[in-house]
Amino acid sequence: MKNSYLLRLHFIVFLWGFTAILGKLISADAQVLVFYRMMFAAIFLYLYLRLIKKESIKVSKVLLFQLIGIGTIMAFHWLFFFHSIKVSNVSIALSCLSLSTLFAAFAEPLVYRRKPDWVEVIIGLIIVVCMSLIFNAELKYKEGIFYGILCALFGTIFSVLNGKMFGKTNSGNIIFYEIGGGCLVIGLFLLLTGQISSVSEISYADIALILLLASVFTAYPMLESVKLMKFISPFTLILTVNLEPVYGIIFAFFIFGASEQMSPVFYGASLVMIAAIVVNGIIKARNKKR
Repeated sequence: MKNSYLLRLHFIVFLWGFTAILGKLISADAQVLVFYRMMFAAIFLYLYLRLIKKESIKVSKVLLFQLIGIGTIMAFHWLFFFHSIKVSNVSIALSCLSLSTLFAAFAEPLVYRRKPDWVEVIIGLIIVVCMSLIFNAELKYKEGIFYGILCALFGTIFSVLNGKMFGKTNSGNIIFYEIGGGCLVIGLFLLLTGQISSVSEISYADIALILLLASVFTAYPMLESVKLMKFISPFTLILTVNLEPVYGIIFAFFIFGASEQMSPVFYGASLVMIAAIVVNGIIKARNKKR
């Protein structure tokens, strides 16, 4: 039975790894892509919660605004991620996600009021050194690296704050209001900046790909990951999710060819970063057993 849960977990991480591929295939700008992704995902989640699960989506006003705020951070995380892909490539955007370990080493102690874990800080610094090597070796992608770093920062803030929400309502409601709230904020941003017309200029091909992205690669894996947390240890979950950049970089290399071929320094530094994250997970698991 446990093997079936592990297979399901690897499948959703496989889906997350393919998200970056779709981001490159979709020609729409990052803000339009994220707006439609969140809008369609929110619709799918609403239909699932109300028609299939028949659950109430009622939450308090305070919690609603908290979830919308966290959803806004999620939206910016996705915006920077897809923009990084569009100004550089998939490999650069995914490698930058490794910086989340460093950001989390400082963000989690602040939010949860605990002492910094110096193992996390040291591993985070190793990742910074690796990112510096990548930056020097791939200087032509400096804009993509900049947005990739912002993506990792906002992704970390989202994850840390989101951890404070669980238990306040059911997991489906949390995901629904965060994604719906993020969509609302992106829509207001496009309206206030005079870019709302770009929403109607999207091609049918992009709409089809975003529908796929919002359903199979967003709503489904997010709900599935919540279910699997009941059967799989956090350690296993963390280690497996860390394979997302690996899957994505391999997919990109075989699908896009020359545009995703990087220097040996990039692959060496990326390998060290992933290994550092895995080591961090192993150390945490051993400390919990003591």
